[in-house]
Amino acid sequence: MTYRTLLSIAALQAGALAFAQAPAPPAPPEPPAAARPAPAPLPAIAPLPPLPPDLDSLDIQVDIQEKVEAARAQAEAMRGDLEARRGELEAARDMAMRNAPDLARLKGLALAPQISTRINARTFGQMNEDRLYQRGQSALDGKRWDDAIDAFTQAAAKGGPRADGALYWKAYALRKVGKNSEAMAAIAELRKTYPASRWLDDAKALELDLGKPVSPEAETDEELKLLALNGIMMSDPERAIPLVESQLKSSASPRVKRNALFVLAQSGNPKAQAVVEQIARGGGNPDLQVKAIQYLNERRRANAGQILQEIYSSSNDVEVKRAVLNAYVSNRDKDRLLAVAKSEKSPELRGMAISYLGGVQGGAELWQLYASETTSEGKEQILSRMWGSGNADKLLEVARTEKDPKLRRLAIQILASQKDANTSGALAQMYQTEQDPQIKNTILDSLYGQRNATALISLARAEKDSKMKLRIVERISNLASRNKDAASYLEELLK
Repeated sequence: MTYRTLLSIAALQAGALAFAQAPAPPAPPEPPAAARPAPAPLPAIAPLPPLPPDLDSLDIQVDIQEKVEAARAQAEAMRGDLEARRGELEAARDMAMRNAPDLARLKGLALAPQISTRINARTFGQMNEDRLYQRGQSALDGKRWDDAIDAFTQAAAKGGPRADGALYWKAYALRKVGKNSEAMAAIAELRKTYPASRWLDDAKALELDLGKPVSPEAETDEELKLLALNGIMMSDPERAIPLVESQLKSSASPRVKRNALFVLAQSGNPKAQAVVEQIARGGGNPDLQVKAIQYLNERRRANAGQILQEIYSSSNDVEVKRAVLNAYVSNRDKDRLLAVAKSEKSPELRGMAISYLGGVQGGAELWQLYASETTSEGKEQILSRMWGSGNADKLLEVARTEKDPKLRRLAIQILASQKDANTSGALAQMYQTEQDPQIKNTILDSLYGQRNATALISLARAEKDSKMKLRIVERISNLASRNKDAASYLEELLK
């Protein structure tokens, strides 16, 4: 083999492996989960370049072709790994958005131990079901069929809002490992237990495939179809849209369906956007509907807010409503979040809307909601979302005038978290006129939390009750190692 031939072989191999071996660019700063755009499909591997004309030996051509095909196969394998990892990251992002309100509530509990807002067993059960479901989705994307079957079996056993979808994907994974009779049993259980499920159309399509053998080429065929549809969409959208829709209604893998929906969502063609809107309004299975809502919101259509509001009002699916609330957050749509917080009957969804108002600096909206709330439990829930968006004047008003001592203590704790010199003075002034011992202790704890030795020393000097003075001095003594004024006051007591 000549030196020129060797150079040609090296060039061809390098070209075939360029896609797989290219270093990843530096990751940009992570945007908020709700506002993050959907990832673009991985690019297709370029066609093989023609062999140089001087390589006229058949043996040399065959040798080169074998090496290039091997390199191409390696690149395709690496593509699969990248797609699987991207699916895992998408699942983690979606799960974080679903659980954000519960995590925010837990944060509030950590900041204020006396808050009585509770994360009940139902909430934790829902979070666990979500984790199992997303674990199953990640396993499907990675073609880890046994892991998917295990995760979806556990999720279905929870009997929660995602149980019917878990049964469908369990049947899908069982079919992939050739357990058709067990897949049929899972579909039968889906029909019997959830006769009105929106997964039944997908189950029918899957049932038609159960009699067909599963070949290793099936997954590759799906990928090739998707690449072809993507190319047709760019060149002839009118022809491509029905073909993409057929993929969405088939028994294709969740990753292929997501990517097919993404192809439609990225098109500026009005018919493609109409299909995305149709699916967002419930024209597909719940998983696709949630994705379509995300894509619809990311297009920033002029009427997207109205469409999302109509979807929220017409749906009974908690996951769909969550997706709409997440879209409101990404748009900082405080008015619609407030409307949900005022009208929603579900405590979980109402709590999400209130949490999200706090997250988008909706302090004015939260106070408006607080003013119309009639129950102590509801007021406590609203106050507990004001750690980052509370108005000091209004919090002081609650701390001074609210009849429920629990709400007064909570308002004081939130005020103390702001570490404002003006609020410290107001709290110290409240202490001098306060009659409730528990609230007085809360004020002392708040001033201590602010490391405000000056205010504590002033209160200690004015305090006539020996027990209360002892409590104040105890807090001052804990500050003495880092505060000269506190140490000087303690020395003064010893004289």
